Amino acid sequence: MQALRLWTLLATYAVAVGQNQGQKNQECPKLNAQMPEFQKKTVHIKDPGRVEEIICGLIKGGAAKLQIITDFDMTLSRFSYNGKRCPTCHNIIDNSKLITEECRKKLLQLKETYYAIEIDPALTIEEKYPYMVEWYNKSHALLIEQGLQKDKFAEIVRESDVMLKEGYENFFDKLSEHNIPVFIFSAGIGDILEEVIHQAGVYHSNVKVVSNFMDFDENGILKGFKGELIHVYNKHDGALKNTEYFKQLKDNSNIILLGDSQGDLSMADGVANVEHILKIGYLNDKVDELLEKYMDSYDIVLVKDESLEVANSILQKIL
Repeated sequence: MQALRLWTLLATYAVAVGQNQGQKNQECPKLNAQMPEFQKKTVHIKDPGRVEEIICGLIKGGAAKLQIITDFDMTLSRFSYNGKRCPTCHNIIDNSKLITEECRKKLLQLKETYYAIEIDPALTIEEKYPYMVEWYNKSHALLIEQGLQKDKFAEIVRESDVMLKEGYENFFDKLSEHNIPVFIFSAGIGDILEEVIHQAGVYHSNVKVVSNFMDFDENGILKGFKGELIHVYNKHDGALKNTEYFKQLKDNSNIILLGDSQGDLSMADGVANVEHILKIGYLNDKVDELLEKYMDSYDIVLVKDESLEVANSILQKIL
């Protein structure tokens, strides 16, 4: 009889726990009422109802279904701090003592010429594409001429003004704690990127970096770049080349994508079985000209926002 009573109690408890868990999974937060981070003036959403639906799907899927696909420069790293521009991975080298003044001037000239094209709202991605290839190839050729030493990279990263966005520790640590795959897909320089996140203490085992990695000779001197060039507008091609990585994550059908350019929207193109995808875009420059275009393509647009607060608030609901 006592055994029967115990079994009845356990069964009742199990049902109650199941109901509570079910209720938790059904909780679909209202952006205005339950997520104050969305009240910031930096947050722009074209279709709040659709965003709520996507977040609801992400919450129901939980940790088991989630993966992160993100850009790095000006997405995870800051665009500016106290009114001063922060460097990209390329800029960390451009501004360092490893290159000559003459080379620095040439790199700056290239940046002034091609960055204007990169963010020109009047040009299509197809029109910008060949100019990005030119820019990267020319700047990489200049870096190779400089004979950069790999063992100096840790020092130049430490001495640089690079900064990750506010809330980065919470972002990376929470994703690591729940073993959520993080795919950093960058048109920057992979060796520098890895050093930045290593020094920040967030290069956890769940993080995979795909970027432009340098090729060094036996003395650790730069002699070229490995693989095919990744630039800001050919991430679609790169995503398809990483289908093996995404195949291993076939159950991770829910995606949070973070980027800062129109080119970043294609970073998840290698994922075959997308159930829910939330696209968060940082708009850092030419806001008036580009805001409408960003709001048409990203679910959430963060204007001149130097934090990961919105992403962290969503992760808080999912995990």
